Amino acid sequence: MEPLSTSFPLKYSVPKTRVFVVFLSMVLCTTILCLLQLKFFKPKSKDFYSFQVKDSRGRIISLEKYRGKATLVVNVASYCQYTDKNYIALQELHREFGPSHFTVLAFPCNQFGESEPSSSQEIESFAKGNYGVTFPVFHKIKILGSEADPAFKFLIDSSKKEPRWNFWKYLVSPQGKVVKFWRPEEPIESIKPEVTSLIRQIIMKKREDL
Repeated sequence: MEPLSTSFPLKYSVPKTRVFVVFLSMVLCTTILCLLQLKFFKPKSKDFYSFQVKDSRGRIISLEKYRGKATLVVNVASYCQYTDKNYIALQELHREFGPSHFTVLAFPCNQFGESEPSSSQEIESFAKGNYGVTFPVFHKIKILGSEADPAFKFLIDSSKKEPRWNFWKYLVSPQGKVVKFWRPEEPIESIKPEVTSLIRQIIMKKREDL
């Protein structure tokens, strides 16, 4: 009499080696897809011109329109001991070097001595009416604290210098990087050489591209 067989057919016949190969292939494909995503979909690093701001009437404006220029960004105020001197100097600077290769960008702020209490449109009218400014005066913003405007926060983070009063100035390169900063009491003559240098670089690059 034949002995009873104690072996039973396997429920799954797929060898362990094949399972391992399939798993390894899936891991490899996932890794390749992640690497490709990092290469082709890597987010662009921020620069000043990649931000959006509001004009004096509250309309959204892309700072991209100023890329390729040397830009002097200033936090302004209408009722400050530095108002007259700085507005006059800023308009002089803008008239001398702008608007093709250079511009001043003014951002009103009321966080220093509450010296900018008016509305954004009133501030713009004040600057144009009293000092004849031809450079942009944007919407009133906050530049300190958790509600700080992202574009101005970028300037502060890049320079590691936070404004302590009105009329701090940040010089931004045509590529959107902070080059230098000045305090409100520093004379306009100290800014001109830096602006001149950037404009010279812009002109030379344009000639090379021709």
